[in-house]
Amino acid sequence: MVGEYYDEDEELEPIEGYCMRCRESVEIENPQPVWTRKGLPATRGECSICGGTVFRMGKTYQHDEKNRPEAVQVGDGKRRGPKLERDTVYVTYAEADEDIARQIGADLEKVGIAVWLHEHDGETNWASGVHPALIDCARMVYVMSQSALNSDPVISAWTYFRNERKPIVIAQIERVDPPDRIRRSPRFDFTSDYKRSFRAMLDVLN
Repeated sequence: MVGEYYDEDEELEPIEGYCMRCRESVEIENPQPVWTRKGLPATRGECSICGGTVFRMGKTYQHDEKNRPEAVQVGDGKRRGPKLERDTVYVTYAEADEDIARQIGADLEKVGIAVWLHEHDGETNWASGVHPALIDCARMVYVMSQSALNSDPVISAWTYFRNERKPIVIAQIERVDPPDRIRRSPRFDFTSDYKRSFRAMLDVLN
């Protein structure tokens, strides 16, 4: 019994997700129910076509509410939260680009790199203080798109890293020019070949 999400007499339907490499919806192989740092349900598995990691937000029949973990609190700008792992990568992105940002984050975690995903919950007051995750994280992946270029929270995030002289790498998902202050940062074109760009980015992060 896995809860209230399906009838035991019915055959379970495959779980599908959008693969950023194949650029289409695919059946998720070996789906595993997971929860985000804020306690939201999601599914992680492998693409049935290319074998890459597929991440899909939302609850499925595999999620059992009683096993849901508590959301992780990182801090409120006044009191520091739990210390992140050494060399954690901060992934900053616009809210519109959440799918591919989570894809990149999942692939980084798959190769053993700790990741903190930028929060878009409206609770972080970027004007009055610096989020503890920005302080703790050693490196940044900036998911660059037109939406990201126009996002004040994203601009605040990479500006803090730039001022602190922390390394920034750019994962370009749209053909736009980077801000002048970080135009010399390593840039990888994810618009053409995700796999090759990810591997090249990984070499720089390592």
